[in-house]
Amino acid sequence: MSSAKHYECTVKVEVTFIAEQSDIEHNRYAFAYHVTITNTGNVAAQLISRHWIVTEANGEQQEIKGLGVVGAQPLLKPSGHFEYTSGTVINTPMGKMHGTYQMVAEDGVQFDAVIPIFLLVMPRVLH
Repeated sequence: MSSAKHYECTVKVEVTFIAEQSDIEHNRYAFAYHVTITNTGNVAAQLISRHWIVTEANGEQQEIKGLGVVGAQPLLKPSGHFEYTSGTVINTPMGKMHGTYQMVAEDGVQFDAVIPIFLLVMPRVLH
């Protein structure tokens, strides 16, 4: 087994359309997303900040930056994970999100955890 330090976190996202918080007549489409961040490296790391890019079907983009997630800056030990649920509202029935979490390992090394692109789609919009 290698003793080399490995810095990596994987991110998985599940999306839910929230009909009761949406207002289709006024172009308001609400989505919840449940995120699981897993430390797949071999060094403990803390999530310091986030950077999201939200893109609507019409090409409009919004950037969201801030410290932590849902008021927390969790420390993830190797093989450890952190889960949270948050949400967004867009003006089109379809969109997508992606971004990065800025991480700092316990030895001070900074790295990004990539949030892969995921779709925001109102039911029955795509076949």
